[in-house]
Amino acid sequence: MKDRKVSQILPKLRFPEFRDEPGWKAKHLFDLLDYEQPTPYLVRDIRYQNVGTPVLTANKRFIIGYTSESTGIYQNVPVIIFDDFTTDIKYVNFPFKVKSSAIKILSSLREIELKLVYELMSQIKFDPAQHKRYYISEYQYLKIPFPEPDEQQKIADCIGSLDDMIVSSEQKLEALRLHKQGLMQQLFPQLGENRPRLRFPEFRNSNDWPIKPLGEIFDEINETGFPGLSLLSVTGQYGVIFQKDLNRRTTANLNKGKYLRVIPGDIVYDTMRMWEGRSARTSLEGLVSPAYTVCRPKTETDGFFFAYYFKTSAMIDQFRKYSQGLVKDTLSLKYYAFSQIPAAFPSLIEQQKIANCLGSLDDLIATSEQKLEALKQYKQGLMQNLFPNLVKK
Repeated sequence: MKDRKVSQILPKLRFPEFRDEPGWKAKHLFDLLDYEQPTPYLVRDIRYQNVGTPVLTANKRFIIGYTSESTGIYQNVPVIIFDDFTTDIKYVNFPFKVKSSAIKILSSLREIELKLVYELMSQIKFDPAQHKRYYISEYQYLKIPFPEPDEQQKIADCIGSLDDMIVSSEQKLEALRLHKQGLMQQLFPQLGENRPRLRFPEFRNSNDWPIKPLGEIFDEINETGFPGLSLLSVTGQYGVIFQKDLNRRTTANLNKGKYLRVIPGDIVYDTMRMWEGRSARTSLEGLVSPAYTVCRPKTETDGFFFAYYFKTSAMIDQFRKYSQGLVKDTLSLKYYAFSQIPAAFPSLIEQQKIANCLGSLDDLIATSEQKLEALKQYKQGLMQNLFPNLVKK
């Protein structure tokens, strides 16, 4: 692109004090960023800990663990870490080590707002179709439109304030999830016990929870022959959902003759993954694969209560113990074995009290997730207006 045209690059939205200023100029990334090889900062011991210096990757996992190593820690932050094979990037403003030699560490040249460069890079559409290192050979030659220092600072401050709100929302969401996790460990008995550590005031003087095998609490359901019903799947995050919402290949022509009918209130679990807690109460009617087991609560049983109970470490330990298979990948919990697992549970009214408490917490978590997603969408829309269309070459 010729310089005469490059000077006219303009975003859709500009702060008032810059509306009469010249347009942005397209610059190669190598004019904005310096790069460093990661070799001095590679972690040696990959037996990660829960505390220490973060060990990073540029993909979605980001922090893959923590190390106690005291040498080879990258300190000159902020930087951008760049995966040379996938072109994934992350902005880092804290000391770190890295695991992969494929990481490039990118820092700003001269008076460049690195966070703004990162946000602009995140808008680049680049297809790493081949398995090769891209930064030196191709990526650094890409162009992005870039403003003058004062406008850089203004945009970076605006986006930074949004990022602070997003981080705060993420921290609150994580705190809620941890609170729920800890509360569940208190509201349900530990393995081998029949009384929880925490009970609501009206039940503190009640008897210990009686122990019964799950076969006395749930019936196995094997209803087939409903080909017109929609297919459902059990997910770890969202519970039972329509299979079409997973964006998988179409199953419209699938033979559903052996698929199992579920109705609202049933507990559905993945026979091969119950030891991972892959179960949920369904609020939908539909069909699930024969790879699932469908259990229907008997009278005096609150399905919501047991849906939470089945996620506790005590019950997951039991599911793992009763699953049959030579190796982990072949473990299977058929209903016959499931029905023999002992479980301590209280009266229906106490079950409902616990389920309602955790349900309210889930509602709060869901609301927080929605607010966080709305903030991220707002930021994305704002950047599309604050940034011109990217110049790739």
